[in-house]
Amino acid sequence: MANFKTHVTVAAAASAGAAAAATAAHLIDYTQIPWLVLLGVVGGMLPDIDADNSRPVRLLFNLLGLIAAAAVLQALKERTVSYQVLTLAVMAYLGIRYGLFALFVKLTDHRGVFHSLLAGLFFVLLATCISHYMLHWKGLYSWLNGLFIGIGFIVHLLLDECYSVNLANARMKKSFGTALKLCSYTSITATLLMLACTVAAYWFTPSAMPLIKAIKASGWGVYF
Repeated sequence: MANFKTHVTVAAAASAGAAAAATAAHLIDYTQIPWLVLLGVVGGMLPDIDADNSRPVRLLFNLLGLIAAAAVLQALKERTVSYQVLTLAVMAYLGIRYGLFALFVKLTDHRGVFHSLLAGLFFVLLATCISHYMLHWKGLYSWLNGLFIGIGFIVHLLLDECYSVNLANARMKKSFGTALKLCSYTSITATLLMLACTVAAYWFTPSAMPLIKAIKASGWGVYF
């Protein structure tokens, strides 16, 4: 598989290119590029969420914890007093960084269901829901947040699959086919749970029509 530096670098480059294209199409302005690139990098680490105690996993859960804390601060800043909001934000960070991390270590196997296109779709929908309901972003930008998570996620799967091919010896490695797959072929239970979570996330996503209309109204409209 590709190493941590390669995953981060390529995910950042792909996200930066996509963000530049979105800016050129007037979907976003240039001030939003760093945020979307960051989401692309996070998405680029998500498939390794089930790799126990690796550097990307620790960094990923730190980032997810910080995002959760920021979401709490954003959602509750006008509803309660400051020290209570800060306490809840700290609890959200600790719950993600240590609680959720420990649960994932216990329940998941590396290159299992989280290393699949189904999981990628789930994270796209989840990020869209979080952006819309917790961060209070409009439908267009909520979907863009989700899509950039998806860009990084797909880049990660493609890189790992490419590294499964030994070009020098013109042969496939044993890991070929385990990186880019639709779902987990070794655990039906994990696949069904992920499918249920994906359907639930889809049910709560905001309408995608603002994104579709914005794309059609942009320079990309000729492709739709």
